[in-house]
Amino acid sequence: MATALAHAGWRFRRPSVIPGFGLTFGFSIVYLSLIVLIPLAGVVWRSASLGWPEFWRIASDPRALGALKMSFGGALAAAAVNTVFGTLIAWVLVRYRFPGKRIVDAMVDLPFALPTAVAGIALTTLYAPNGWIGGLLAPLGIKVSYTPLGIIVAMVFIGLPFVVRTVQPVMEEIDREVEEVAATLGARRAQTVRRVILPGLAPAILTGFALAFARAVGEYGSVIFIAGNIPYVSEIAPLLIVIRLEEYNYAAATAIAAVMLAISFAMLFVINLIQAWGRRRYGYGS
Repeated sequence: MATALAHAGWRFRRPSVIPGFGLTFGFSIVYLSLIVLIPLAGVVWRSASLGWPEFWRIASDPRALGALKMSFGGALAAAAVNTVFGTLIAWVLVRYRFPGKRIVDAMVDLPFALPTAVAGIALTTLYAPNGWIGGLLAPLGIKVSYTPLGIIVAMVFIGLPFVVRTVQPVMEEIDREVEEVAATLGARRAQTVRRVILPGLAPAILTGFALAFARAVGEYGSVIFIAGNIPYVSEIAPLLIVIRLEEYNYAAATAIAAVMLAISFAMLFVINLIQAWGRRRYGYGS
């Protein structure tokens, strides 16, 4: 039995600096139940009590659909932008030495430390038509603040560290000699990036994408200031949930939350399947 469990990857009793597997395992389960499972189960239970016709009526409301489309569409766009530029920033921090590198490295973590409301006010001020950046974009006919584009900018801001900090340690493990060997064998730069570098980074990049996407979907504080919050145009789903709660319409708030929960689980499940395929395909993280 023990041999079978060992082959299956189970390790109930292994030497550890924290004694008492039963105590720590039980604490972990209780803590996860209180913090994660019970609140999510409450949302599902409250939604189920509405009945399918009432739930569908609330979920298919045009305003709710517009808010969900804005939240998930904006989060996808922001995560895609962060995947490209976050990977580029990680590459610069790992592969190059330059004055002020530590300061640039620390700047990546600013969105982690900065209160979201402060970030929202700062972004709104910068990208407003009379702001430093918005004033430069206004003559080009580009308006950022109080538009869906502003929502994406805020989501990019809060999601960037997730991509950089996920890709950076994996990139540090890829030896420069691998690139030199590829060049010696006649590979062009594009071939080295596509066939040597990217396959090793793919699982980390996908993980960073998933984390940035999940963070952006639930973002509230930094978005509501720059969004303008116009129903059917620039209103996000978390804000609509708060509006319904302030109206004491708990059924509508719960139904919208349940839809967000279901869509988030489905998208993260698909992303995890892609990550697992990447590990099997390229043999990393196995």
